[in-house]
Amino acid sequence: MPVKEITGTLNNMLEIDLSKKIFSSISISDKERQMYLGGKGLGLKLLYDRLKPGIDPLSEDNLIVIMTGVLTGTNAPCSGRFHAVFKSPLTKIMGSSSCGGSFGRQLKTNGWDGIILKGKSDTPVTLQIHDDKINFFDASSLWGKEIEEAQTAISTKNQETLVIGPAGENLVRFANVASGHRYLGRGGLGSVMGSKNLKAIVALKGRYKVVPFDKKGFQKSKARASKYINRNPTTLSMRQFGTAANANPIIKNNMLPVNNFTYGNHPDAANITGEVIKENHNTTHHTCKPCSILCGHKGMFNGKQTPVPEYETLALLGANLGIFDPNDISLFSDICNQKGMDTITAGGTLAWVMEATEKGLVNTDLKFGSSGQIVKALKNIAELEGFGKEMAKGSRALSNKFGGKEFAIQVKGLEMAGYDPRGAWGQGLGYAVANRGACHLSSFPVGFENILNLLKPDTIRAKPEFVKFFENFYAAINSMDICQFTAYGLTLEVPLTKMTPHFVLGFLMQNIPVLALSLVDFSLYPKFFSAASGVSLSSRDFLKAGERIHILERLMNTNEGIRKTDDTLPGRLLSESQKNDPEKRLVPLEPMLEKYYKLRGYDKEGIPKQKLLKKLKILL
Repeated sequence: MPVKEITGTLNNMLEIDLSKKIFSSISISDKERQMYLGGKGLGLKLLYDRLKPGIDPLSEDNLIVIMTGVLTGTNAPCSGRFHAVFKSPLTKIMGSSSCGGSFGRQLKTNGWDGIILKGKSDTPVTLQIHDDKINFFDASSLWGKEIEEAQTAISTKNQETLVIGPAGENLVRFANVASGHRYLGRGGLGSVMGSKNLKAIVALKGRYKVVPFDKKGFQKSKARASKYINRNPTTLSMRQFGTAANANPIIKNNMLPVNNFTYGNHPDAANITGEVIKENHNTTHHTCKPCSILCGHKGMFNGKQTPVPEYETLALLGANLGIFDPNDISLFSDICNQKGMDTITAGGTLAWVMEATEKGLVNTDLKFGSSGQIVKALKNIAELEGFGKEMAKGSRALSNKFGGKEFAIQVKGLEMAGYDPRGAWGQGLGYAVANRGACHLSSFPVGFENILNLLKPDTIRAKPEFVKFFENFYAAINSMDICQFTAYGLTLEVPLTKMTPHFVLGFLMQNIPVLALSLVDFSLYPKFFSAASGVSLSSRDFLKAGERIHILERLMNTNEGIRKTDDTLPGRLLSESQKNDPEKRLVPLEPMLEKYYKLRGYDKEGIPKQKLLKKLKILL
């Protein structure tokens, strides 16, 4: 079959009704593309137009939107990404997850920018997509199979798959979805697929080839972006040590979650740093296409070669459980990957159970530092065996039932990632107001507070301004779709920033944030967008689209009942200092939150004002 070219996007969506086993196509207008970009943004807009507030996330009324971006399928650096948006069964608000791997690229070759899934199949089913042909196959023989076994059973040459494991089938609230060796990890998408009896989605290689609208402009942007990425110290560190490169600065600043965020450090913490893992586990690159950062690694653990656990897994399934042996953590990670569960929520939930057991709130044999019991518990969660049935609901549900809410380290139902905000107050604000819950990637101020050392971590000055800016910025990046890690190179290596002395840059950011943010040059992103799609987009339009996307998601959450009382942190982080912190730091959230609301245009309950919605053209 002859190859046809797509100039960035065809603006075609595939809508599939699993109940009726029918499908149709939906067109996206250029105006919607310019306003919401693609990826997460356009996915949220499609969900907003179709999903009624208040529905049960595990009912057939829930929708799944899987979206690519205008860069998906091109050879732009780190553009092998796609997004899923849905109502989360873990948080009961909007869920979103970004994923690497090749599924999004493969979907694009079939002429589809995304998929809308609705309804529920009456029996287990696998979808197969090949150009304009959609097939529904019986998946009864796959039901119950673990991720790798299912992938092997359905995969042939030129196929890319999304697959759930037993955890998704059993409706574990934090079940994930595998795309090769990458995962749509957070929020429980796997259980939404499981509730729809959807075991897998298979995309065959299609007849389309993605090419930029403006090839010359695209290649110019690609050359600049590659140069910046290849000389940025942070991305080079990730290339060498993976995301575990973050471990050393976090440990140094006493921000490592240890024993359910009771401590910020440990004598054995160095064992889970990227440097030590590289030395002891013979690591090599194991990454997505087309990637130039190369943060994904594999190495030798427990006598076999397997993906190196990401920093978040090392922190939450390791240090937070009192475990510092990378071989043990790799084993826990592998169980989660095969059963299909998010490692961050799994670790946060187990840590709560360990402490609740110590305090006599629940009766289990889980305790900090006991690796054997962790293995058993993870399997019990996936299979809903014994107390695993309770743990499968996450730490918020557990603490609501048994007590101990103050040490359930979650926000809006989503367990917190591996950066203790008592050592980075901006990160505390970022966690509290992040739309999907305790998400470290929503604004990631800890990157400036503790990794780049440009903002003082233990002050509230400038934190609301930076959280707001980077929420908008990252929402736009995640809607292109391109890896968020590119921001280090594409903003810090541009001439103005590169030539500004570190102490001057830090002074401006800390003391004159409005001026500092006005000088941020992120122009390569909209240039990439325009060159790939042919849809004109200025830097101002790009950032405004990010704001629109973020505020739309906030509106969808407030329509589900989210209010100011939900924009908070666990009691432990507000009133209890780390046991090994001589400074006895706590997060002074309230004054940061008050200023953030004013900057955002929210009312006192955290609801976006009508004036803001009209300004952003969310409401016309």
